[in-house]
Amino acid sequence: MKLALYQGPAQSGATEAGFATIRRQLAASAAAGASMLVMPELYLPGYNHPDHHHDLSQPRGGAWETRLAAMARDAGCGLTIGWAERDGDAVYNAATAFGSDGKVLGHYRKVQLFGPMERASFQPGDGFCSFDLGGVKCTLLICYDIEHAAHVTALAARGVTLFLVPTANPQGFEHVQRLLVPARAAELNVTVAYANYCGEDAGLAFGGCSVIAGPLGAVLAQAGAQETLLMTDIPGTRGIDPLLLSTQLTDFRKI
Repeated sequence: MKLALYQGPAQSGATEAGFATIRRQLAASAAAGASMLVMPELYLPGYNHPDHHHDLSQPRGGAWETRLAAMARDAGCGLTIGWAERDGDAVYNAATAFGSDGKVLGHYRKVQLFGPMERASFQPGDGFCSFDLGGVKCTLLICYDIEHAAHVTALAARGVTLFLVPTANPQGFEHVQRLLVPARAAELNVTVAYANYCGEDAGLAFGGCSVIAGPLGAVLAQAGAQETLLMTDIPGTRGIDPLLLSTQLTDFRKI
């Protein structure tokens, strides 16, 4: 299975330019034979714009989700993207994976909110998801979530072997892309696709260096500091034996 990952500049607001970028990257990914394109965290309506998080957030099944589903279907390529989701009075830092037919494969609300801005804008999520993509069991995490080994380990214990991770990692934290993400992939024999921003947005400089890391920690593809569309074949992996890992987790809790 081929996976695409887009690293680019952040935007402010759910603008037509932003949707044009999504459409363009989907078309390029589909032309290259990718099954899924992964884009950064809160791409709609922008990461470092807390005023937009409240004012522009949308519900499930709203105009954004409907439009994104149609774009994935028209391109014939899956899409994983971060966005601000409203549910009643609560707003969540969310991500949705659409299949190449436009159907929702998985939806997730970020559990580990990072920093005062995120904690002021969003409520934390309270659960995880998993879904099948071309015979591969996948899940969604968002940015800081991947830095918490317990989440990754628990999902691997359920048989997940591909982690799709929209992120907005600032400069100064590049150790996550260069060291931690490959280490997560290596320790659990999984693949992690970590899609970051590059450039600066409202005074926040992003670290770029988006990465797709495979089993044994192999870096399958990595971006630098510029706008990039990464493309790579995902190696087959059996992951860690779920029964063995479950036993290890049970033993650990007894310590």
